[in-house]
Amino acid sequence: MLATRNRMRTSAAFSHTVRSGVRNGRRNVVLYVVSTLSEEPSQIGFIVSKAIGNAVTRNLVKRRLREIAVDTVRRHPYGVNVVVRALPASAAASWGELVNDYQRAFSKVESGLSASASGTAG
Repeated sequence: MLATRNRMRTSAAFSHTVRSGVRNGRRNVVLYVVSTLSEEPSQIGFIVSKAIGNAVTRNLVKRRLREIAVDTVRRHPYGVNVVVRALPASAAASWGELVNDYQRAFSKVESGLSASASGTAG
């Protein structure tokens, strides 16, 4: 379960992460990730629109993505904000496909954050 302190709740936090973050998309999800202060707890937000399906389908997708995101918080408890946008294909995706897409997108974005951080330092 994703702890309350790790849930993104304000529209300002969503907007900042989507506009300023590094983005990577896969078949089922698009991830936006931005670095924050190292002492701030990592926060994760989800965008699951009506294009995904009815309320039951949207909630299923959101629960699956939330469970997948718990691993991100375990590996990065501080200093990262993530917004996960579910794409319509995620409604029919299996658990393994969602996990694979999320992890690949996050690793790609993570390397992009590292490159941009080292680029600003030098």
